[in-house]
Amino acid sequence: MSAALKLSNSSKLQVSEFILMGIPGIHNWQHWLSLPLAPLYLVAIGANLLILITICQDSALQQPMYYFLGILSVVDMGLATTIVPKILAIFWFNSNAISLPECFAQIYAIHCFVGMESGIFLCMAFDRYVAICHPLRYPAIVTNTFVIKVTLFMVLRNGFLVIPVPVLAAQRNYCSRNEIDHCLCSNLGVTSLACDDRRPNSICQLVLAWVCMGSDLSLIILSYILILRSVLRLNSAEAASKAFSTCSSHLILILFFYTVIVVISVTHLTETKATLIPVLLNVLHNIIPPALNPMVYALRTKELRAGFQKVLLGGFGEK
Repeated sequence: MSAALKLSNSSKLQVSEFILMGIPGIHNWQHWLSLPLAPLYLVAIGANLLILITICQDSALQQPMYYFLGILSVVDMGLATTIVPKILAIFWFNSNAISLPECFAQIYAIHCFVGMESGIFLCMAFDRYVAICHPLRYPAIVTNTFVIKVTLFMVLRNGFLVIPVPVLAAQRNYCSRNEIDHCLCSNLGVTSLACDDRRPNSICQLVLAWVCMGSDLSLIILSYILILRSVLRLNSAEAASKAFSTCSSHLILILFFYTVIVVISVTHLTETKATLIPVLLNVLHNIIPPALNPMVYALRTKELRAGFQKVLLGGFGEK
């Protein structure tokens, strides 16, 4: 009888929405963070759209290397749009409330897009490995069909494998607190409010992170080790310089992406209470790569810069 009463009381106390409090420790002036955040979001959307338009309009860029870059642009826009509008609504309009289904949907979208970005980085590393280490076989291996197949695999892999994360979060019992000391629905922040055991959620997320992203990162490192070995064997200094220039763009982005993933994972593993630095890193990790990726590739890829000029000058010429 007491157990039934306890269950009944628990169901009555189940919260109907979460309150996103924002950045821990700086709630009173966190709205000032919108000054860099809003322009970063506009840059991320605008620059990635420019990449997509340029690749579509410039026939010289319609090859696998740039197709992967275009797919990365779509993923980046999806990742940024998943979180930034809600964060700006919190900062500008105090729109802190978020329903449980919306929160769990955001958890799913963030994990899915981050996993997709990791997978695309792997595809790009493989593309550069074949182009540099096996240039004669490149046209036969990395074809348009190959791009479609690996992209579809990455979508299905991340779309299905991350489902347990929001599902397990939704099965927790949120019976008292509903204030999340964060500005987005992170799995750690949400499940820390649960009245029951959240260890299955932590274990599930960590296993997925280390299996999926850990395998991606291992293969990326292996690819670049093989690329480095091949480049060092080149007799032509010009060819070696070109290969290093192409790969350095990828390495800059990959270094930032996975470094922050490791920091967030360690924070999750130790179940540290949400503090300023981890939360800020979590937010920046979801907005800086989408804004940074196009800039890095535009600065370091001559063909892409030429494509941008054609699109921009062509557009102004028509006016």
